[in-house]
Amino acid sequence: MKTDKIRNFCIIAHIDHGKSTLADRLLEETKTLSKKEMKNQVLDSMDLERERGITIKSHPIRMEYEHVNGEKYILNLIDTPGHVDFSYEVSRSLAACEGALLLVDAAQGVEAQTVSNTYLAIENDLTIIPIINKVDLPSAMVEEVKDQIVELLGCDQEDIIGASAKSGLGIDKIFTSIINRIEPPSDNSKNNTRALIFDSMYDNYKGAIPYVRVFDGVLKPGMTIQFFSHGREYDITETGHFVLEKVKTEELKSGEVGYIVASIRDMSHIEPGDTITTKEDAATKRLPGYKKIKPMVFSGLYPADADDYDQLRQALEKLKLNDASLDFTPETSEALGFGFRCGFLGLLHMEIIQERLEREFNLDLVTTTPNVIYQVKTREEVLLTVDTPAKMPGSGDIDNIMEPIVRAEIITPKKYIGSIMTLCQKKRGIYKTTQYLSKDKAQLLYDLPLGEIIFDFYDKLKSISSGYASFDYELKEFKKASLQKLDILIHGESVDALSVICHSDDAYHRGVALCSKLKELIPRQMFEVAIQASLNNRIIARSTVKALKKNVTAKCYGGDISRKRKLWEKQKKGKKRMKMIGRVEVPQEALLAVLQMDND
Repeated sequence: MKTDKIRNFCIIAHIDHGKSTLADRLLEETKTLSKKEMKNQVLDSMDLERERGITIKSHPIRMEYEHVNGEKYILNLIDTPGHVDFSYEVSRSLAACEGALLLVDAAQGVEAQTVSNTYLAIENDLTIIPIINKVDLPSAMVEEVKDQIVELLGCDQEDIIGASAKSGLGIDKIFTSIINRIEPPSDNSKNNTRALIFDSMYDNYKGAIPYVRVFDGVLKPGMTIQFFSHGREYDITETGHFVLEKVKTEELKSGEVGYIVASIRDMSHIEPGDTITTKEDAATKRLPGYKKIKPMVFSGLYPADADDYDQLRQALEKLKLNDASLDFTPETSEALGFGFRCGFLGLLHMEIIQERLEREFNLDLVTTTPNVIYQVKTREEVLLTVDTPAKMPGSGDIDNIMEPIVRAEIITPKKYIGSIMTLCQKKRGIYKTTQYLSKDKAQLLYDLPLGEIIFDFYDKLKSISSGYASFDYELKEFKKASLQKLDILIHGESVDALSVICHSDDAYHRGVALCSKLKELIPRQMFEVAIQASLNNRIIARSTVKALKKNVTAKCYGGDISRKRKLWEKQKKGKKRMKMIGRVEVPQEALLAVLQMDND
């Protein structure tokens, strides 16, 4: 088909604004799937995606649409993940398109993810078609939401389409806008070959399969592809399109979206945003926008039963095949045994991986406190990357510590602004600006330390705003901060699983809270156990688990007091000896309770 009959577009929206439901209606209208194959959220194949109402793994799909004049068009819908943790993948999906459907819920209006995805679409120079979804709801505020969209995009009210993805209302108008308003891709099939990787998946028989949008030239079986990021070469054995299942085709030419099979066995060779060219028709310049995905949040994953270690390793290897952004290395903890240090894109990514390991592989896991990456400059001018408190050098060797700062965007009804500002200040936030999207809805911009928001910030934000505020963030920079490593010593021995990196102002309160919590959770021994919080080798807080006592004088019935004193002295010496050689096992419940402790 000619390139002027192709339209490449995506749907961008905040979580739960009806993106997957609209995709269902488009598939139904174009008869891409039969009624028998149709089901709700057909592009969300994981149970987790259906339960949480979010898209975790994007699924591109090709639809054939017959317009009113009888002309046939190819519509490539490149689905996008729906959460801030996957914003880089969203930006690569947008880079593969010429247009975007901006979907806004009529009952909720413009939210944080709507704004950030809109800016991403504008950066990629896409044609944006604004759609107000769920206009048939009794709680719909259509006029108010129209004003918010006009404020955001600067478009005319007539450009906004009213629709209901559930009932199919306005779907014809959406198709007409896709055909008339989104530009067709340029025909550059005579140019040197360049294709953008926007996603990938792993097949047990065919290996790693990159999903590509061809910008220049042609890709055919028999050609040799080269990757710009690492220069490796592979022979193409199959090319094809997506119609839910993969459909083989003779070639992929300029403007088309599809997949390549080239017997790639290593998933790490395929990176979203990388450019593919061919040996036969090599291009010299890569497509813009590529960057290496770096994990931002680190946590230790340990099997609750030590015998499950090998099973956990195999499970992580299998998950990595379909998720190149997951990073893991083996580590050992005295308290928790053998496990893995895992790197995630964000907290949601961590939650999803943990839940998939427990569900799909039937594992019982212990997860340590999430940490962010810190950059530590030593006195010898060496820059270290620290992703766990155990790797932090001694305080005497540190010149300064830099923490990651994010640009946070909060959209909220104006009556909650005061409480949200108080929360951000508690989390060491630096206020930037406030903008009003409508007379009742405001956008707050803050610079916040990532380490402060990965624990409970989102939960608290939802709580104080009665669920109405929405939150989005992106990494801005690394900034110098007064941070210190807080160690917890039990019976004189440091427990690495309980160490945390925290701000100097917060260290004392955190140390006192940890000590008092552990006092409740560590069982009493035959000897006295000291629980201490240490900062720069100086004890700042202590609590004591009292020893169990045996009444050694029970057999004494009268007589001289010296008999009792003799027995008490003997007991005292025994306890002192026991204290010297005794070891305290920290029960797993204690570790878990402390890790889940409120981090105020």
